[in-house]
Amino acid sequence: MRIVQAAAAVVVHPDGRLLLVRRGREPQRGRWSVPGGKIEAGETPESAAVRETFEETGARVRPDRELGVVRIPGGADVVYEVHDVAATYLGGGLRPGDDADAVRWVAPAELAALETTDGLLEHLVRFGVVVR
Repeated sequence: MRIVQAAAAVVVHPDGRLLLVRRGREPQRGRWSVPGGKIEAGETPESAAVRETFEETGARVRPDRELGVVRIPGGADVVYEVHDVAATYLGGGLRPGDDADAVRWVAPAELAALETTDGLLEHLVRFGVVVR
């Protein structure tokens, strides 16, 4: 089994909304998730989360702390080990890019109505970002 290191940013707006992207590629194309992707050589999870957030959303963020690690099956003997990083929104006009085909701020109460990636809501609850 091949483990691919990845990072994602959990960005909470000062008004409590979360920054989400709709995945434009597999795995889980068309589902909403936090921005993220593979960690490149020489990057830390924090720097990868910042880069991926900008590439996918146009938002500038500052990493705060790692929330935890999530293992996501990627098919055919691949598992993504995603380091979720809490990040502070610094600004930037939102626009979808890279692997995302849409981007938006979402109130926590709206999450249950969206088609999100497998386990997203449960992980956000476990990390204390969303309260049920």
